[in-house]
Amino acid sequence: MLHDLLRIPVTGPDVLVPVDVAAALLTVFVVVAPVLRRTRQHPVRAVLVRTASLVVGAGIGLVAVWWTGDVLDLFGVSFTPVTRMWIAFACAAIALLVVVLVQGGWTLRVVAVGAAAVVALSAGLGVNVDFGFYKDVEQAIATNPYPTRSLSARPDATNADQVVDGVHWHAPAGMPRGGETLSVRIPGTTSHFRARKAVVWLPPAARTAHPPTLPVLIALSGQPGEPSDLFQTGDLGRYLDRYADAHHGLAPIVVAPDQLGAPAHNPMCVDSRPLGRSATYVMTDTVRWIRQHLPVATAPNAWGIVGFSEGATCAMQFSTAHPDVFGSALAISSELAPRNGSVQHTIAEGFGGSAAAYRAASPSAIMTAHGRYRDHLTVFGVGQDDAPYRASTAALRAVAEREGMQTSLVVSPGSAHDWNTVRYVLAHGLPAVLAHLGLPATSGAL
Repeated sequence: MLHDLLRIPVTGPDVLVPVDVAAALLTVFVVVAPVLRRTRQHPVRAVLVRTASLVVGAGIGLVAVWWTGDVLDLFGVSFTPVTRMWIAFACAAIALLVVVLVQGGWTLRVVAVGAAAVVALSAGLGVNVDFGFYKDVEQAIATNPYPTRSLSARPDATNADQVVDGVHWHAPAGMPRGGETLSVRIPGTTSHFRARKAVVWLPPAARTAHPPTLPVLIALSGQPGEPSDLFQTGDLGRYLDRYADAHHGLAPIVVAPDQLGAPAHNPMCVDSRPLGRSATYVMTDTVRWIRQHLPVATAPNAWGIVGFSEGATCAMQFSTAHPDVFGSALAISSELAPRNGSVQHTIAEGFGGSAAAYRAASPSAIMTAHGRYRDHLTVFGVGQDDAPYRASTAALRAVAEREGMQTSLVVSPGSAHDWNTVRYVLAHGLPAVLAHLGLPATSGAL
């Protein structure tokens, strides 16, 4: 019973419509109650004051979003009109609640508290739909729902240079029908980085007694975020299951390490004393663990990296700085450079106060310093309505093409810096990456 309730979708009309209707009706009742009940000497004046409080509250909400998001840029994204509208509604309800609490009437005060709570719930659900994040209550509660397993090192691993030839691969009898998603602990042996559990996705071919040599994708969440985000919210496993189903169980193994250390922590995928050695954790500890524990090819053209937002910036940093490891990347809404708050704070926390080191760490600077790349693919993705990240994506792509990379661009229609963009870009951008990793080509979106 409880499990079924937790799995109720919170993005569909069965939940959204009743909550929105209840919020509207309760708000209207609280506003016009003085006229309906006629318990005050000046009921019309009371209604006007409450109406004015809605307008003032909405205005305060819009100004707050503009100041914190557009002026101070505290969140690193530009909020959509839809999100701004819901925040305005929530602030309007709070302002109305304050007025009713002052004007008195215990019954109405209780109703006003309920109305404010329902409006806040309605606004939260609306913002969630706009960002495309939580699909149900269980996802909001269980940040990493995947079972924990300990994968043994493969002492007999051959670690072939190239990926299995998909033309000659035949799925063995008894091969599982779908992929498996699990949590694993990747120790920070060299970096001593305090990472949370990673998430690993194994395609059906990797789950056989004698798995073929497969490519690997490293997947990095945004910030704040969890290693499971690209699976739970981005549906990465579902897209790859579709691919594997059409190609006899073949697909890349995916490893999503924790490059953050905590949801609100942002070490920017660099090594620094205050924030930890995130870069070493990913590029040394994680890469070594993958090669020791998973049947993956060793050649760079069999390795790819994908990320969203902060994770996309990391993907660009790693793929451009380490073409000897990665031959392809899928960067969804990448920033121009690592960022943790203001530029001054970023330099102080991540680069020991060195502005030169900060400038050198940007993907554009890395590409320029490296020079021409060979057989390197970067697929860029961005939301159509995400103006700041469309600009950064265009700038990065221009440098990548100038330095010889193969590139393509996937634009998610009608979305911004959100998980709707992530899902669209994964579905439409992964096929090119999978083909570059040495797997059979597929036409159309996944």
